[in-house]
Amino acid sequence: MPRANVNDLIAFLAVARARSFTRAAAQMGVSQSALSHTIRGLEERLGIRLLTRTTRSVAPTEAGERLLRNVGPHFDEIDAEIDALSELKEKPSGTIRINSSEHAAETLLWPKLAQFLPHYPDIKVEIWADYTLADIVAERFDAGVRLGEQVAKDMVAVRIGPEERFVVVGAPAYLAGREIPRHPQDLLQHRCINLRLPTLGGLYAWEFEKDGHELKVRVDGQLVFNALPPILKAVLASFGLAFLPEELVRSHIAAGRLVPMLEDWSPPFPGYHLYYPSRRQQSPAFALLVEALRYRGERPA
Repeated sequence: MPRANVNDLIAFLAVARARSFTRAAAQMGVSQSALSHTIRGLEERLGIRLLTRTTRSVAPTEAGERLLRNVGPHFDEIDAEIDALSELKEKPSGTIRINSSEHAAETLLWPKLAQFLPHYPDIKVEIWADYTLADIVAERFDAGVRLGEQVAKDMVAVRIGPEERFVVVGAPAYLAGREIPRHPQDLLQHRCINLRLPTLGGLYAWEFEKDGHELKVRVDGQLVFNALPPILKAVLASFGLAFLPEELVRSHIAAGRLVPMLEDWSPPFPGYHLYYPSRRQQSPAFALLVEALRYRGERPA
């Protein structure tokens, strides 16, 4: 394949993944007009349109999606192999991008990174914290962090934390004069603080299980957040009940600031795992980081 075609394909992948000529041009260090000219030339040579352009967005056509899906991973493998050459250097180096929830980033990733990174000054780590459950391959992350039950079967999964458990909690001031929920359906009689999950486009249904019986309850209330920290602040301020990781509320329960409920409906489940594509060629830096994050029975800091 002529070198020009290779460079043009790289340019197409950058635009298709960024969904923006502006962002792709910035990533590649070229002008937006030059990048647009490159894509037009590629489309003319192939005789088919690869991108749909509007004044507000850029998206791959059906042909573009096929090219992105089938060609993109090969270029990623080339990048990974080049990164792996760092093993020939005296010191492991490179940038590792991780997609994670905010809770896992704060309670699991950061405490271990704080110990790991000072020993490897040439390794850089970028953490993108959100709740979108991103496609780490399409978004070009090296790895992601999810609860064990959410990891796709075709991924390598490494456990990085203990079992998790979500519990319903409320402040004593909110509960004063109200009946304590004894069954998940009782939550419908209470003000509850909701979590919106961007990927699903809706409110998270609180999940319960007892004696093999699973139950989801869609609660209602005045407040909706897309992250856990503001939910914790709201429940402490007596705005309603919340469904939060036990690790996040344990100290508040011990201090009497929050009261746990429905604990017999909240069994533990597989905790957080670091996951990455099985075909990924591990660089020395990535392999070291995986081992540093691996769970060995310790409690989160």
